[in-house]
Amino acid sequence: MNIQIETPRLLLRPFTLNDIKASYEMNLDQEISKYTGDGGVIGYEEMEKRIKDVISGDYKKYGYGRFAVELKGVDAFIGFAGLKYLPEYGVTDLGYRFKKKYWGQGIATEAGKASIEYGFDCLNLSELKAYAMRENKASVHVLSKLGFIYEMDLTEDDLTYQQFALTRIA
Repeated sequence: MNIQIETPRLLLRPFTLNDIKASYEMNLDQEISKYTGDGGVIGYEEMEKRIKDVISGDYKKYGYGRFAVELKGVDAFIGFAGLKYLPEYGVTDLGYRFKKKYWGQGIATEAGKASIEYGFDCLNLSELKAYAMRENKASVHVLSKLGFIYEMDLTEDDLTYQQFALTRIA
């Protein structure tokens, strides 16, 4: 997959194996993975497997997946954002995670907007879902700014998530 999405400040690009170390280091911060439900990264090998799964799984099987995100002018991994098909639910999910030093700067909103446009305009998707824990007020706020509407609470593995939806306007 060789798609790249540019925004005024960001470059969203497919993950490569060169992103393993930076992604691993980002996910070591427990505050970053506090509301993700995945318990953070256990080890470097696990991060390597996750990124390989995106590259050889999501990109090849569905034609899209999460993107590594770089800040223009820095040319270094600052997090990830984008779409992921969730086959167990039959939906496409918008997700994002960034290094803490980039929080509160509108980066999640900017990357989310670009991902939504890509999903609706290039992939011709009709609806996107997003999931956030109620306690993650910053993420819930980002989803609201992006136009997502709360649908319901879902509980999985003793964790409760809010499900949001965004429908393409014809």
